[in-house]
Amino acid sequence: MLLRLIRRSYAAVRPLSTEASTTVKSTGSGGGSGITTSLEGGTSTRGRDTLGRRLLSLIYAKRSAVIAIRKWKEEGHPVRKYELNRIVRELRRHKRYKHALEVCEWMRVQDDIELLSGDYAVHLDLIAKVRGMNSAEKFFEDLPDKLKVQTTCTALLHTYVQHKDTSKAESLMEKMSECGFLKYPLPYNHMLTLYISQGQLEKVPGLIQELKKNTSPDIVTYNLELAVFASQNNVEAAEKAFLELKKAKLDPDWITFSTLTNIYIKSSLQDKAKSTLREMEKRISRKGRTAYASLVSLHTNLQSKDEVFRIWKEMKSLFRKVNDTEYSCIISSLLKLDEFGEAMNLYTEWEAGSVTKDTRIANLILAAYINRSEMENAVDFHNRMAQKGITPSCTTWELLTRGYLKQKEMDKVLEFFKKTVTSVSKWNPDAKMVRKMFHVVEEQGDIQMAEQLLVTLRHAKFVNTEIYNALLRTYVNAGKMPMIVTERMKKDNVEMDEETRKLIGITSKMTVTEVPNGVA
Repeated sequence: MLLRLIRRSYAAVRPLSTEASTTVKSTGSGGGSGITTSLEGGTSTRGRDTLGRRLLSLIYAKRSAVIAIRKWKEEGHPVRKYELNRIVRELRRHKRYKHALEVCEWMRVQDDIELLSGDYAVHLDLIAKVRGMNSAEKFFEDLPDKLKVQTTCTALLHTYVQHKDTSKAESLMEKMSECGFLKYPLPYNHMLTLYISQGQLEKVPGLIQELKKNTSPDIVTYNLELAVFASQNNVEAAEKAFLELKKAKLDPDWITFSTLTNIYIKSSLQDKAKSTLREMEKRISRKGRTAYASLVSLHTNLQSKDEVFRIWKEMKSLFRKVNDTEYSCIISSLLKLDEFGEAMNLYTEWEAGSVTKDTRIANLILAAYINRSEMENAVDFHNRMAQKGITPSCTTWELLTRGYLKQKEMDKVLEFFKKTVTSVSKWNPDAKMVRKMFHVVEEQGDIQMAEQLLVTLRHAKFVNTEIYNALLRTYVNAGKMPMIVTERMKKDNVEMDEETRKLIGITSKMTVTEVPNGVA
């Protein structure tokens, strides 16, 4: 929850500026199609051939923006710096970083284009996105001293924050302070975001105090501070911060009220939550599309079914096409509201029109069947996923593992657990699920199943004392003595504890078993 609040707040930060504005109209739904731009000093370009249109049409990364610009010039068209700045901004907005970087690099070698520090800041940010942090650092180091100013330093700081390099970010902040570059809140907002995302909340109050000594907080600062209070469920501190921002004559945005609503909901302050939610809705528009999904989630947490359906209806009327994130939000919300039938209808709607085949959305329905203990329907739905070309993910296999584990069908559990751990390069261990699996095999005294689970966990590089103890308890329940268990533990670099020694002592008096296949 905290990270989601941070991302919302951080999205409001405008870290860089090309020092030129742009007017952009999108006829699409946020899916990257139907772009209509105004990139000629406010003159409508609808239906006209423009450099902006040509560059924005370079959908595939292998295509060259430089070639498109050269061709435009060869046709006798002028190429103006302010126009290119606007095109770069639009390309960045659509995450077309490679082409945006190519435009910046072309501008840099033109004798008739004079670049400002803000242009270099954008260039640095794009290098970091396309080529990585080390390349961005090299670009900054190679800049002449006169360009190592507030804007380019802030761009480098932004890069360190994105790469979560706390040491370098703090070091750069010190240098910026020495140079007098901390006279506005943006660098502090970057550092706040870094500390919060890293869980270093103890550093937040001191940094905010330092910010207030050097400059004034902006709305992003307050939103980040509110996100911290939300994570701490500190209603009093959140309300105090809200009064402070109002006193500073700052306009709270939808993120502000979304965060406050979340705090009130968690504190069971329903009336206050409904009040801030109304204020939030007043501040959203078609432009701030992500706010609608937040509205749906918050109304869901308030158990307001009618409001959820109302907001969803409004979203469908506003946007030509609903995207995957929004379908995921509404389906998840309806499942939480126990509206499985409606959720399934919307899933079918998404399924019919989806080109992404996003497994995460299908997994919502699969999880719902499993949570409802409808394993037969879950299996049928999994088959439906395959028929529709939806590729199973690690989560898919894990859900099926959990479903069969509830039914104690251990052959199926093992089958899907193997798929879980082999479907990713590095499995993120779920210790609780592993405990449950061994608990069932312990009850059943199924030493063959316990051994096969151990082999699977060894391949997943998740073997420890607790697992070996569970294996030994299974042997105790089966009345059997395991072979070479001490040697196997040494090979797996697993230490014995008091329980291990006790269990080995108990099993040493039992019937000897053969060495299981694949465990030596």
